[in-house]
Amino acid sequence: MAAEHAPAGAPAQGGAPAQGGVPAQANAPARPRLLDRYRSLLPVTEATPRLSLGEGFTPLVRAERLGAAWGLANLWLKLEGANPTGSFKDRGMVLAVARALEAGARSIACASTGNTSASAAAYGAAAGLEVVVVLPKGKIAAGKLLQAQAAGATVLAVEGNFDAALRVVRELAAQGDHPVTLVNSINPHRIAGQATAAFEVCDDLGRAPDVLAIPVGNAGNISAYWAGFRAYRDAGRIDGLPRLWGFQASGAAPIVLGRPVEQPETVATAIRIGNPASWATAVAARDESGGLIEAVSDDEILAAYGDAARLAGVFCEPASAASLAGVRALREAGRLDPDALVVCVLTGHGLKDPDTAAGLASPPVEAAATLPAVMAALGW
Repeated sequence: MAAEHAPAGAPAQGGAPAQGGVPAQANAPARPRLLDRYRSLLPVTEATPRLSLGEGFTPLVRAERLGAAWGLANLWLKLEGANPTGSFKDRGMVLAVARALEAGARSIACASTGNTSASAAAYGAAAGLEVVVVLPKGKIAAGKLLQAQAAGATVLAVEGNFDAALRVVRELAAQGDHPVTLVNSINPHRIAGQATAAFEVCDDLGRAPDVLAIPVGNAGNISAYWAGFRAYRDAGRIDGLPRLWGFQASGAAPIVLGRPVEQPETVATAIRIGNPASWATAVAARDESGGLIEAVSDDEILAAYGDAARLAGVFCEPASAASLAGVRALREAGRLDPDALVVCVLTGHGLKDPDTAAGLASPPVEAAATLPAVMAALGW
């Protein structure tokens, strides 16, 4: 059975009823806000608004059946799809939007392959800010686009890929006629907030993992994890550092190729990026950690995506499965110790991309509403 570690600092579950029939845990300390929990390690001030949608504290799950199938004794999954808008982006967005509010911002903007737009729209709505989202036309998974629209963001679709959208948003932030704060991962507060996931991994394990595997798109997240692990070590909370293993889709692998990809293509839409904004810091994270950044095919991604659901009960979006696909490939190649403690970051929930899931799913088995018919349909 898969075993889940409760996040450190979270209130205990269960317990006997206390006096008057009130559950004992009702008197336990309330779950802290993410920005409060790691306040000493984050760029916040006394004036920073205490914005929160309940981000962070995501499960770290030991995937025993999946690990056994792949020959790994200590495989863990960090389920970032459990964040409020269904992806890891909420960790950095809460800090970026809070600091924008503190600075007097009235508008925020981002370019996105989908998850950033959903997060910016939600936190902007909670903060009462105007939100502008620029997306590559026809390149966004349906679930993500709907999230931004539902939260009231102004959504603009531009011709070209994500890199064209980011260029436009940079120019938008640079103009002075209508001040707007850019909340893509080039905003340093985004990276600082995303580093909290590394803190949580260490808190839940009681140490750093041997290997942390992560999808690489715009490359901000691998940079954030490395910054987080180093900050935790420097604060004396862990002794060692993990190797960071990043994985790009083979059709969108500029770091692996060593050059930008003009027309990136992959089923993993969240990492369909040809010229990552955080390229240099991602390479530094790879090199300083003794890690790697390699490519996996769409077939490998979709195979791992299916295995995660069937063998671990975890439904992630395709881009998330790049970390799983890479770990599986390296284990099969004999490049990963079977006893290593490995954490795969699953960056977003499977419902972010319902079209991919629907295209791979088998149709329901039909049967008459009688016991014999249902038994026959089940092959029992």
